[in-house]
Amino acid sequence: MLFIGSILVSSSWAKKLEKKISDDEFLKLIQTEKYVVTLFSKPGCKKCEEFEHELAMNREVLVDSLGAWVVKLVSSPLAKLYSPDIETASVVFFRHGIPLLYHGPANEEELLSKIQKCQDPSAKALNDDNFEHLTQASTGATTGDWLVMFHKNTCVKSQRLQAVVEAVACELKHKLNVARVDKGSDGAVTGRRFGVTETPAFILFRHGKMYKYELDTITTQNLIDFSTDFFRNSKSENIPTPKSPFDDFTEMIAEKLKDNPQILKLGSIAISIIVILAIFIKFRGGSAPKKVKTTKKKT
Repeated sequence: MLFIGSILVSSSWAKKLEKKISDDEFLKLIQTEKYVVTLFSKPGCKKCEEFEHELAMNREVLVDSLGAWVVKLVSSPLAKLYSPDIETASVVFFRHGIPLLYHGPANEEELLSKIQKCQDPSAKALNDDNFEHLTQASTGATTGDWLVMFHKNTCVKSQRLQAVVEAVACELKHKLNVARVDKGSDGAVTGRRFGVTETPAFILFRHGKMYKYELDTITTQNLIDFSTDFFRNSKSENIPTPKSPFDDFTEMIAEKLKDNPQILKLGSIAISIIVILAIFIKFRGGSAPKKVKTTKKKT
């Protein structure tokens, strides 16, 4: 009996995910399917094997309860798009194509609990039109605390943090609001209002004050700790009121010149050329001989 029991245990731990797919198949899957649970794995990774075992053991539960696909990708370059730590295993839960990086151990109960809890995207999208109305940042009123990531769609680092931000939003659900503002498009005015010059940038709005996240490393746990307690170690700043259209316009010009120094150089060259031409025309005009009128004598 002991021999049979040892065989059953070893075969259970040897259980693997059957569905191994290519990168192209994976991209099509997350675009068309509602729920996709994905294991990004690497050969010889012990943690990868632990997560694969847990997912394989619970695959039927995920399929029956959510209709979810449970797949794995091995040594995929796509892993770096969803996880800051691509050296170990990553479990990413896609909901309508929006990724959430699983934050927790390779534990059956916790893994299933997180997936059940995070079936819908939790991070909100804010812009210049609705930011103040929804956050009430200036008044610190009734909508609660807000952790906001300022990003740009052209910023690769910002794109890689989307799954992390969703994990924070799910983890702190009912405790804190988590949102994203696209500083490169419909959130540009809001970004300038709070002095955001580089992306990604994280700011916590709490009780009429703002606290900027200043750690170099951005992880799910770091953002959770910052939002719930560690913000007390950051500088408390008064929340600026919205800028007037003129002030925002001048700041936008300064920002464009800073981001595109070649424009400033071209402008300086153009001004120099205009000045030189003006001086040349002036001196040329001043040195030109004056025409002397001559009159014919009457005879």
